[in-house]
Amino acid sequence: MIKLFFNPRSTFSRRVRIALLEKRIPFEPVLIDMAVREHKSEAHLSRNPYGRVPAIEDDGFLLYESASILMYLEATHPQPALVPPDAQGRALVDMHVRLCDMQFARHAGTIIFPRRFLPQERWDHGAMDAARREMELHLAILAAQLGENDYLVRNAFSLADIAYLPMLHFLPIMDIELQPNLAAWRERLLERPSAQATVPDR
Repeated sequence: MIKLFFNPRSTFSRRVRIALLEKRIPFEPVLIDMAVREHKSEAHLSRNPYGRVPAIEDDGFLLYESASILMYLEATHPQPALVPPDAQGRALVDMHVRLCDMQFARHAGTIIFPRRFLPQERWDHGAMDAARREMELHLAILAAQLGENDYLVRNAFSLADIAYLPMLHFLPIMDIELQPNLAAWRERLLERPSAQATVPDR
């Protein structure tokens, strides 16, 4: 059985938990208590040398980057499918997952982390404003790509949507307004049982 080393407040852990639930893959959750720096312990560094979560162990095989974990779960448990069956559809999912991390998630973290965990006097407002502008540019592109569809790739729920879901949860604290089609997409994703089952406590 897969072991998932995670923290429920980690957005990247959450995307993996959502994929495991959507694909109905049995797994053993192993909580990493980041408040006591368990993610920097020797034991966890042996799983993830970067000292982050999530990480998985599958019959001795270790993997510790969330996008790669998503692709691994799809490859090893192809049903129910969370990517299209054809090469072009798979490439589109891969593109969206990569763009989510490069153009959205890394900027979102600049705002989400301080607003969730730091007192206001420690916020870097300049960096947060710059991050917000970058995300707004990306979201404008994403809105055009989504169009009137319900989901990002082939109008079917996929890993591309899962990649975004945990960050979309925190849009209200990032002071970002979505175009109507993205707002509807966000609500559609957050209403899924897998999303409801993985809501962080803060």
